[in-house]
Amino acid sequence: MKTSIEEIDGKYVAVLEGEMDTAAAMEAEAVLKPLYDTGGKDVVIDCSGLEYIASSGLRILLSILKGAKGGGSHVVLKGVNEDIKNVFKLTGFINIFEFE
Repeated sequence: MKTSIEEIDGKYVAVLEGEMDTAAAMEAEAVLKPLYDTGGKDVVIDCSGLEYIASSGLRILLSILKGAKGGGSHVVLKGVNEDIKNVFKLTGFINIFEFE
């Protein structure tokens, strides 16, 4: 699993690549933790390279969303493939997140 964050045009852009299983989610959370408080900046999470997400990964994304919304920011998930989108549908998260 490869995870990175950059600031581009006043937004935080996080890139997720590989499989976010339970073990990888722990490492990804350490990288993504700054997004729990975005200081009013919007967040784009690029999932175009994400192949799998476990419930622990969904929890991390939910924590980012809660923190961002609390600070008046928006979170957009970009490039989510159909398999991962089905996980969001099954968990009801499809109605919580904004997809691009």
